[in-house]
Amino acid sequence: MSQTLPSLGRNLLLAGLLIAAAIAADLLRNAVSAAPEQAPDLARLVPERFSGWQLETGTILSPIQAAPDALTGTYALTLERVYRDADGARIMLSIAYGSRQRGDRLQAHRPEYCYRAQGFLIGAVQDGTLALAGAALPLRRLHAERPGRSEPVSYWLTVGDQAALPGVSRKLAQMRQLLSGQIPDGVLVRVSSIDSQPQSAWRQHDRFITDLLSSLPAAERERLAGRLASSLPAYRSQT
Repeated sequence: MSQTLPSLGRNLLLAGLLIAAAIAADLLRNAVSAAPEQAPDLARLVPERFSGWQLETGTILSPIQAAPDALTGTYALTLERVYRDADGARIMLSIAYGSRQRGDRLQAHRPEYCYRAQGFLIGAVQDGTLALAGAALPLRRLHAERPGRSEPVSYWLTVGDQAALPGVSRKLAQMRQLLSGQIPDGVLVRVSSIDSQPQSAWRQHDRFITDLLSSLPAAERERLAGRLASSLPAYRSQT
């Protein structure tokens, strides 16, 4: 009996996986793209100036990008910018948009993979939420390091109209869209800075993210951060 029960459990698990795969395949056959007919203009969607932050041109800072082969067929649009506030703090913003996100295609641009591919060591990964005036935005934080560059990172994904993180929440967001007969589009938003003190850098990231999302009209907020952030009131920075 002790050998039969584990075997039975494995068989049941395999059967469940096969059923789930069959359901997912059927959903994909009948699904249509949830993406708009025209991809968003990221350069226009994200303002160059907001709440004390201003686009910095001619900077020597450069956001880490995905390897060229990872971009092929994964994202239609990307935006890379550096912002500076009145105190001289600099934040790097990276946004990637793809029109049809199913399976694991969002994985290619995840910071964990991008940074490791370029020689960074990744410290402990922390998942949590950023409180946004009655809403909560899921955030993943990590600390990427290589000789000469210490870079704390904060990021999140938006699958269709749902903010999510890699793993179960992203899969659930995809399934919700597929069950409604739609293949979701996707956005990955990454905020980072050059700083040897991750905790203070992440606090700066929180301020930047709050300022950015609160400066946008509801539709643009939802495009970047899903419905969780769509009801944000106007935010006025105290700095």
